[in-house]
Amino acid sequence: MNDFIANLDVFWQAIGETLFMVFVSLIASGIIGIVLGVALTVTRPGHLLANRVVFTIVNVIVNIVRPIPFIIFVAAIQPLLLGVVGTTIGPTAAAFALSLGAAFAVARIVEQNLVAVDHGVLEAARAMGAHPLRIIVTVLIPEGLGPLILGFSFIFVGLVDMSAQAGLIGGGGLGDFAITYGSQRYNWPIVYITVAVIIVLVQLGQFAGNALARKALRR
Repeated sequence: MNDFIANLDVFWQAIGETLFMVFVSLIASGIIGIVLGVALTVTRPGHLLANRVVFTIVNVIVNIVRPIPFIIFVAAIQPLLLGVVGTTIGPTAAAFALSLGAAFAVARIVEQNLVAVDHGVLEAARAMGAHPLRIIVTVLIPEGLGPLILGFSFIFVGLVDMSAQAGLIGGGGLGDFAITYGSQRYNWPIVYITVAVIIVLVQLGQFAGNALARKALRR
């Protein structure tokens, strides 16, 4: 415990880096993922903007990228990281990689929830003369909002896990702290404390997501 107290400043910095990576990537991947997920939904055959070519292209891209393990994904996009961020290490580079990696998982979650929206509601809006974009914004997304929030809670948990993996490749955060000051020095209390903090972060995120989803479903 003395080592932990001696490195308390580094510990707080690691928490800040983890929160930075998670929330920046949650927002960025959410925006990208919603765009891709909506595109997958409305361009599928029989939907609002049915377009087989667009649907096939987006679907194939998501299918290719989504299963790639995060560590391998980061290695593959290092030239992109250098070009955009200027470095392949640190929380900013990790947040960029997390945003891209998670966006394709978000896209599938968005698609799965929006496809389940009652087609009759969409057709009713269309019969009243609503433009497809208006239907998407005012009907499709609001109707699927509750399940979408639960899906984003799942993504939050995944991002916390991925941010810890980022520590293996110089991303900083709690994963790097646990490895550098914990396991590499055989200081297991530091590892266990770090694990406990990660569990707390996950539980808080899940609790907040469940609460927001309940409100959305009761609207």
